[in-house]
Amino acid sequence: MSTDSAFTPRSLTASEYIRELFEPADNAAILVRNRSTGHTIQTIAKAEAIAGPGFQTWLANQSAAGSDVFVGMNPIKDGAYCRTKQNIKDIRHVYLDLDKKGDEALDAIRNSVEAPAPNFVLDTSPGKHQVVWRVTGFSQDEAESLLHNLANQFGGDLAATDSTRVLRLPGFANHKLPEEFIVQARQESDALYTLRDFTIHEDSPETPRHFGHLQAPNRTAPSDHKSQSEHDWAYAKRALTRGDDPEVVIQRIADYRGDEKHSGYARYTVEKAQKELRRGAGHMKSSEAIMARDSERTLEK
Repeated sequence: MSTDSAFTPRSLTASEYIRELFEPADNAAILVRNRSTGHTIQTIAKAEAIAGPGFQTWLANQSAAGSDVFVGMNPIKDGAYCRTKQNIKDIRHVYLDLDKKGDEALDAIRNSVEAPAPNFVLDTSPGKHQVVWRVTGFSQDEAESLLHNLANQFGGDLAATDSTRVLRLPGFANHKLPEEFIVQARQESDALYTLRDFTIHEDSPETPRHFGHLQAPNRTAPSDHKSQSEHDWAYAKRALTRGDDPEVVIQRIADYRGDEKHSGYARYTVEKAQKELRRGAGHMKSSEAIMARDSERTLEK
C-alpha cells in the first residue's frame, strides 16, 4: 500500500472524479440510460475527453432530459467497442454498492480492520452509497472473488460484483428517486491497495452476511484465489465428503447465490462435485474431512 498520510478529504466534480479514476489516455466506458424511454447509450472514449467541457456538457444535457449517468470502473482495451470481461484492460478498482442499511454499512467499512480506508465514497441517494478502492496487481478472478467477499461481509449488492460494472458518475441526478438527488463524491484517501491489504474471509454459502469484526485477523492473502464458481464447487465437494445431503447442499448454494446464477446452477455444481468424488480425484483425506466438518459445523447451525 502506498499513500500520503497528509491527505485531506475533498469533494469531487465529475471531471475530477474521472481524472482520479483513470490516466488521460485510458479508454473508459460511459453509460447513459433513460428509465422513462428505455433508451440507453454506451460510449467508449478517452478519459481526458470525457473529463473535458464538451463531453461534460453533453452528459449534463442527457441528465437534464431524464437520463442516469454511469461510468465503468475499469479501463477498456484499445480498439474495443463494448464493455465485456474480455475487453477489460486491467483491474484498477474494487467497489461496493451499499443500497441496504447504507449508512451503517459505510460506518462499518470505515471502522473495519478487514478492509482498508476507501478511496472514494459516493452518496447516490439518502442513506445509500457506493464505495471504491484503487487497487493494483489484481487478476479479474481475484478482483471478482474479493468483490463477492466484500459484498457478503458488509451487506453490499451481490449483483454489483463483476469487473465490468458501471457505477454512478457524481454531479448528475439519480432519476430513480421521486425527488431529484444529485450524486456526490468524496475522495477520502489517495492510497493504492494490493490484495494483501484486504483480509475479508473467503466467500462461502455457509458464511452469513455481517458487518466488520472488531478484532484484526492476520493480514495475509490466500495464494490460490479462485473464481466464485470454483469456490462453490470446492464447497460442494467438502460438504458431500463429510456426508451432507446433496439436496441440502444444492439448496444452500441456490439460496446464497440468489438471482446471480440460472436456476440449474446449484444442481449442476453439486452433480459435478459428486462425479468428481466418485472418480476419486477430488476425494479428501479422512483427517481433512473431520477438520472441515468441525470447522464448518457451527456456521450451519
